[in-house]
Amino acid sequence: MGTVQNGHSADRLSVVFAVQVTEGCEEGFLEMYDQIRKSVARTPGHIIDRLGEPVEEGSRQWVITSEWETPEAFFAWQQSDEHQEMVAPLRKWVDSTQSLRFRVVKETAEVKS
Repeated sequence: MGTVQNGHSADRLSVVFAVQVTEGCEEGFLEMYDQIRKSVARTPGHIIDRLGEPVEEGSRQWVITSEWETPEAFFAWQQSDEHQEMVAPLRKWVDSTQSLRFRVVKETAEVKS
């Protein structure tokens, strides 16, 4: 077990999934994301999922971030048959993807006075 920072284990895993949505396919992508997020929310070890919409005009780069209690919990979900079947249709709505995974070693929270 890793050290604790602000009450959270440093063994926690953060995943950043950058998605280049195909032009004109935002609605289909959002519908598919809704299906995936409901399933992943029930997955053991999953903490939170966030979807980020691009703010730059003309950008089609969306970002999905998630946090997991351990890397093992994430990889067990990612390698499951259920996950593979669920995300296969996502390819229809995106041009490219990139996944970054990292351990949370420090976290800065809002300081309330």
